[in-house]
Amino acid sequence: MPIVTIQQGPREVEQKRELVERVTAAFVEALACPPESVLVWIQEYPAENWGKAGKLTADQ
Repeated sequence: MPIVTIQQGPREVEQKRELVERVTAAFVEALACPPESVLVWIQEYPAENWGKAGKLTADQ
């Protein structure tokens, strides 16, 4: 069973729905596995909880 973890900033539920559909389809195609076997976890982090280039994303 493939388990996919996606870490990202907050997104709208419609965007997450499409993301899960597309990621699942990619694993089904690449691994020839049934879609029911693909588990996708989305971990969302607010902008004040991560940084890039030495700065909090909230400050950019």
